[in-house]
Amino acid sequence: MKIIFDTNILIHIEDPKVLSQNLQDLLNILRRHGHQIFIHPASLKDINNDQNVQRKTIILSKLKGYPLIELPPRPSDLFLSQAGVPSNSNERNDNEILFAIQKNAADFLITEDYRLQKKAGKVNLDDRVLSIDSALDYYENQYARKEVRHTLLREYLLRNLDVDDSFFDSLKEEYGDADFRKWFKEKSIEGRKCWVYHEGDTLKALLMLKEENEPIETSPPIPARRRLKIATLKVDVSGFKLGELFLKMTFQYCIGNQIFETYLTHFRKEDDVLINLIENYGFETVGFLTKNNEEVFLKQLMPIEKKLSPVEISKKYYPSFMDSPDVKKFLVPIVPEYHDRHFPDYKERQMKISDYSEINIPGNAIKKAYLSHSAIKKIRAGDILIFYRSHDIKSVTAIGVVDKEPVNTKEAEEVVRIVGKRSVYLEEEIKRMTQKPVLVTMFRHHLFLPKPLNLSYLREHDIPVPQSIIELNHNQYMAIKKGGELDGRFTVS
Repeated sequence: MKIIFDTNILIHIEDPKVLSQNLQDLLNILRRHGHQIFIHPASLKDINNDQNVQRKTIILSKLKGYPLIELPPRPSDLFLSQAGVPSNSNERNDNEILFAIQKNAADFLITEDYRLQKKAGKVNLDDRVLSIDSALDYYENQYARKEVRHTLLREYLLRNLDVDDSFFDSLKEEYGDADFRKWFKEKSIEGRKCWVYHEGDTLKALLMLKEENEPIETSPPIPARRRLKIATLKVDVSGFKLGELFLKMTFQYCIGNQIFETYLTHFRKEDDVLINLIENYGFETVGFLTKNNEEVFLKQLMPIEKKLSPVEISKKYYPSFMDSPDVKKFLVPIVPEYHDRHFPDYKERQMKISDYSEINIPGNAIKKAYLSHSAIKKIRAGDILIFYRSHDIKSVTAIGVVDKEPVNTKEAEEVVRIVGKRSVYLEEEIKRMTQKPVLVTMFRHHLFLPKPLNLSYLREHDIPVPQSIIELNHNQYMAIKKGGELDGRFTVS
């Protein structure tokens, strides 16, 4: 597999300094399994512009030990219309590197450049542009030969956490040490609860929610309404998809408690990973708090703009989705093993926040990839996938929305490139599957059916039991929607 390393990582590798443990582990995996590390010629352009001749000569001498991508493609006009016409040499170089990934000159790009990662999202390459941490997690999962490790999210009283824990240092910097301690004391006295993740004895992630029915004090104020505030969402560990898991918990709490707006406040930072995450699930800036100028991000769960496309509805109002008659619906059979990997939080009922107790790394993500040998060619972005768990419980369980055009291929490496960070499939499984053509379908998991539908129900309503992916007509879908007790307020019909 070809991997482009950004030069900011390679220069760090070649410097006479101790490498971070995650970079050591990543290099170990890549070398052990024979992956090739390349440099894109565009990465060398800025180095050649360095006026310090001695420094430039030293750096270039070290980078010459890595092969270059030969004859890299030049970005097309279509690509530039999506990525943005470059205004300087750095942006031009970034576009050239990303276009090489799009044209499959390499499988992945590994970079710590946040702006480059964010631009990758604009051109639908975010699953193939990885940070060191996400690349390490991806390859560790690919070559794992044991069950995916898991641990517990525990429900804590805030007062049982230590305000002097280093986990809270960044929050003290943002809000001021005295103000943060005052807030911590007040919420502890209130008996506020939170959900936490520990690695050993070290606090690594925390989510705290608060129901409100009061104005948000922006200028002008946002009128009072019943809302769920994400009072604290902080993750200091990468690779577990805990950010997505916490958002999923938040949305399920809203649905279970009939709350249709959620929001958080946050001081925007340079290279802000949290903002990039929440904007991908429909949070939008609505103003700044008058007391401290903290930015307010609000999300609606019930669709308001109903003229958007199905994909746009799925993103902006997630977990709501469009299910009008012109949206195609497909019934997808999935064996228990892969159902468990894709949907580890499924427990034959609509999930409650207390049900999210076990962390399953691939299953934490909202964005997922489904592989099959189906020959169907009708599935398009925005279509609905309805999952039927075969073999054991034999029931319709979950609903997702396709967010990218499916691809049919027999090339294992192409499958790996497409699914990127979404994969719950090991490389050896992908190799076995691609002995025949594989349909790669990228989707977002939206909801579980509050009431799973068994074989008897399907037969009573003339819904075939699928052996492969089949298209349903709208009446069959409506029978599933009604029988499964899906809340119509979260659909656009």
